[in-house]
Amino acid sequence: MSLPKTLAEDVARNLVMVAKLIDEDPEQAYAYSRIALRLASRVAAVREAAGFAAYATQKYAEALAEFRAARRMTGGVDLWPVMADCERGLGRPERAMAMAGEPEVQKLDKAGQVEMRLVAAGARRDMGQIDAAIVTLQSPELASNSIQPWTARLRYAYADALLSAGREDEAREWFGKTIEADKDGSTDASDRLAELDGVEFVDAMGEDDDEDEPETPAAPAEAEADVDDDIEADIEADVDDDIDADADDTNDHDTDDHDKNGPDKA
Repeated sequence: MSLPKTLAEDVARNLVMVAKLIDEDPEQAYAYSRIALRLASRVAAVREAAGFAAYATQKYAEALAEFRAARRMTGGVDLWPVMADCERGLGRPERAMAMAGEPEVQKLDKAGQVEMRLVAAGARRDMGQIDAAIVTLQSPELASNSIQPWTARLRYAYADALLSAGREDEAREWFGKTIEADKDGSTDASDRLAELDGVEFVDAMGEDDDEDEPETPAAPAEAEADVDDDIEADIEADVDDDIDADADDTNDHDTDDHDKNGPDKA
């Protein structure tokens, strides 16, 4: 869908903020995504970004609705694993398992198939089927010595499943293998391994700092909420000031297309 230049710039600016904040401040990323959604709900990239922002804030019903809308617009299957994980978030692991057996999985690239395997294993664990979860994770990708973007997460999930099954020695081995693949420290495998080995870390520096620094009273919850409201109001006001008549015309038929599903499970 083509947007007027000014509107397209406003939408792009909000999507950039979603991408920038989604890891460090998911609530603010979600606020920006809602603005982009209000401006251009018929753009697939906007629906997808709104889905990931809702997913990051555990609004799984809303995220699933946005992912479904984006998929209808593009016809792609890339969002299939995260859609299945939303079903898990909504307390419906059996639906996630059903999705893992659908033909769409075969159309995923290698990264997508590994992600689907992780979701399926998680669904098995949700249903109390820990041994089946372990078997689900056993794959050529797990056995490979090649380090890929998904390797650390796959090994970590396998180690965690082994530990849940009481297979501590094997879990220790796979947490160690996770550390080898986790160059960016995206998992806490080193902490988990240290815990298994009975190692405790003491932050002596942190204790000294606590003694030297005077305590400062925490801000009231009401004040924090007011600040958040002010930030979101300022964001929307800034964008509204920039939108011309073309944006208003676009919004009139865009808003009817948006599904409004609320979060179900945190």
